[in-house]
Amino acid sequence: MKRSILTLMTGALLVLWQSSAAHALTLDAVLQATAAKNPEIQKAKLDLERAYGRRLVFRSVGLPDASLGTAGGVQGGYRAGERSTQPFGFAYGGITQPLFNAAVPASRRRGDVEVLIAQQRLNVAMVEHLHSARVAFYTGLYNRSLKQVREEQQERLQQISISQKARYEAGLTERGVFVGAETQSRELVPRIDAAQRAYDGAVIRDVELMGDDLTGKTPLPKLEGELTYRPIALDIDAEAKAALAQRADLKLARLLVRAADEDQRIIEADYYPAINATAAGEYIPVSGVRRESEGSPHRSDDVISSEIRAGVAYTWRVVDNGRTHGALITQRSAREINEITLRKLEADVPRQLSRINNDLQGIATNQASLAAATEAAEQSAVSTRENLAGGVISQFEFRLAENASLEIKTTLLGLAYQQSLALAERDRATGRYFQFSDDSRQNMQ
Repeated sequence: MKRSILTLMTGALLVLWQSSAAHALTLDAVLQATAAKNPEIQKAKLDLERAYGRRLVFRSVGLPDASLGTAGGVQGGYRAGERSTQPFGFAYGGITQPLFNAAVPASRRRGDVEVLIAQQRLNVAMVEHLHSARVAFYTGLYNRSLKQVREEQQERLQQISISQKARYEAGLTERGVFVGAETQSRELVPRIDAAQRAYDGAVIRDVELMGDDLTGKTPLPKLEGELTYRPIALDIDAEAKAALAQRADLKLARLLVRAADEDQRIIEADYYPAINATAAGEYIPVSGVRRESEGSPHRSDDVISSEIRAGVAYTWRVVDNGRTHGALITQRSAREINEITLRKLEADVPRQLSRINNDLQGIATNQASLAAATEAAEQSAVSTRENLAGGVISQFEFRLAENASLEIKTTLLGLAYQQSLALAERDRATGRYFQFSDDSRQNMQ
């Protein structure tokens, strides 16, 4: 009996441990789930499938156009030498194959570009949502750490408050000292609650981007990881070169320019003649079927028989009336707008990387200045707590020391958070959001 109870308890603990582990999220897990289940990314994937159909539509200009039909019925009435009522039927068909059409090469290229555009739009959607998930993850880690720092500070203040209360009850200190310590401890409560709300909001944002359940039936997952500062050196020239070659939005902008150019060529094709090879035929399965007399003196001329006709036909519109030329002007302006947008995006790359580099350098400078003061502030806080317990210093002096220590820890944590956001922005600016292997994991933290 004892062994059964022990087995059940072990199984229950194992289930609880697995449940808690299943709800722990790392950065890699968040990014992978977002890429796999985000609704916007799924929509972009469906748009990619639709682009393959659009490519067939563009390519259909150069493919043969075939038609096939049948007709049948009953012929009635009296005619000399024929039965009064007899069935009839025939089949007809035709095929047209373009031999020369200036729009065919441009249409084939335009169909290929349509698929490439859908692929890059999928990449852009993936980059944007992965970046949002990563920023939300860092925000959650920051607010969780901020809450922990403030809770540690509150715990120390509560210990001081208990000590001062004991001294007050023993008549060794005034009541104002005890009240001041209690007030300072309570001042941290709204800050702790604010950090908890920000953490929950970041987790909900990640869960939303991951496409998970937000009905409240399952508890929110817990984020795993810590924000740490590490020195970063940024080579702007090399990063800018990589960004121009890798960024999905730049590739998409270049493809839009190509698509607009091919659309312009398709419109210009109306200025040239179109030459087609045509073939048509009729098949009459029975003999003796006649058509209405065409005035021939011979009745045999009215008999319908199977036949095949083939030839070459061309069309050439020589009067424009402004329709083709107007469409051409409109399309040319659209292409030029796309080119201007592309040049603007490419010119913004070095400036964007320079801004990120300046942010990283500023963070590094602040980190270096605060790192030296951290140990001194902690030692000062420890000695201040001892002096306050012994009644050597006042509550006001203790409060200043504790606030200084808390401010330094909060600032250091904020610098680590700012660096993480800057690195995330760097990865988006340089097109690194598709490198999630173990080798590049250090670059994604």
